[in-house]
Amino acid sequence: MAIKSEWQKSMQIKVDYNNMMADYIGEEQGFTDKELSAGKKIAEAAYKDVADNRGNGMMGWTELPYNQNEIVKDIIETAKNIRRKFDNFVVLGIGGSALGPTAVFQALCHLRHNELPKKVRKAPKFYVEDNIDPERMAALFDVLDLDKTMFNVITKSGATSETMSQYLIIMDKLKAKFGDKAKEHMIATTSANKGNLIKIAKAEGFKTFYIPDGVGGRFSELSPVGLLAAAVLGIDIKAMLKGAAFMDKLCKTKDLRKNPALISALLQYLSMKKGKNISVMMPYADSLKYIADWYCQLWGESLGKADDKDGNKVYAGQTPVKALGVTDQHSQIQLYREGPFDKVITLIAVDNFRKETPISNGCKDFPDVNFLCGHTLSELINSERKATEYALTTAKRLNYTVTLPEVNAFTIGELLYYFELETAYAGAMLNIDTFNQPGVEGGKNATYALFGRKGYEKTREEMENAPKKKADYIC
Repeated sequence: MAIKSEWQKSMQIKVDYNNMMADYIGEEQGFTDKELSAGKKIAEAAYKDVADNRGNGMMGWTELPYNQNEIVKDIIETAKNIRRKFDNFVVLGIGGSALGPTAVFQALCHLRHNELPKKVRKAPKFYVEDNIDPERMAALFDVLDLDKTMFNVITKSGATSETMSQYLIIMDKLKAKFGDKAKEHMIATTSANKGNLIKIAKAEGFKTFYIPDGVGGRFSELSPVGLLAAAVLGIDIKAMLKGAAFMDKLCKTKDLRKNPALISALLQYLSMKKGKNISVMMPYADSLKYIADWYCQLWGESLGKADDKDGNKVYAGQTPVKALGVTDQHSQIQLYREGPFDKVITLIAVDNFRKETPISNGCKDFPDVNFLCGHTLSELINSERKATEYALTTAKRLNYTVTLPEVNAFTIGELLYYFELETAYAGAMLNIDTFNQPGVEGGKNATYALFGRKGYEKTREEMENAPKKKADYIC
């Protein structure tokens, strides 16, 4: 037990916020210890708000590391059967139902997973269909053998137009090919007691996993929404949940200096108050590339709210932007270093990569190339990250670094839970409803109206009576 505990401690992610402080980037842009102390009251209030509401309402996600033992057993057994019988596993979903599984797949599977022979990857090929581009759906059927494909349709309501349109198309093909056995190629992940998909799943006889009522899409990766796909891919989902529980334990203190999610939430909140309305997420590892995509939904959809809890118009939020180190050093850093002072840049570092690639000797007559010889790609990528950090700091740009000792199931569980807690704390500080998304619903309702869905006649009438576009403004 002691060895296990020591290993977990060695896998603790670290949050280094030195470069958010005035000591490093100056008082005009950075924060002083006095400002942090002044923010202590609002941070403690946010901590209490999150602690008091754990497990209630739309905060059911806080308990996912602890309350899924039986579900996890079922998921692992189902995943074993899928790996034995199928060559392809396809997720049908959008938003958190797609971004979470994609991020974890990229983080914890071989970076060329689908291109490996099955005997090497030891798991099905993995596809996430998160859009409704007609060419994309047609292309999917060009690479799938339906006999060897399992689909997982994920939507809590069963009314998500994008996901259910995919379901209708695919189920039609499955029934045409397999008849009554079509159900053997479809798993539903949905609400246990409400919505359309649970009714469809029961009528069709699908194997079904349930999304807890208190877990919204962007907070659902550690529920069956993400755990099933991860288990099918051979990822240790128990370790992911243990990593999340470990981060939760670290954050069960209102001490700013010891609670990584709370201090980073306060710094982001204070940054927003200073007009830093853009949050850049920049991992320095290809394995973490889609963590940035997942974060963009989590941060943007949770904090972007017109009204606060008291009914005041506040237009809260911070625009999330994704970047990838070192790729985007050559496309975005110019702006971040010399453009407007409106950003906070979060760098994600990895201490120890799972593979090493030495840089070969050569080009002896070209010193500007030869200096690389004898080093490794991990040295180079981490040196470039440190160089970016230095360049941003000397230009007085707010930045901080989240470091993973290595990328594994435990640390990914930590990282996901850390960002979820940070978001919950930040929302409490902003005094907004972190867990609703009325702006998203507006677009959904307009789509329903355009398609003539019953109950949306008024919206359709409003759209038809909207001002017509002027030809003068089209060129």
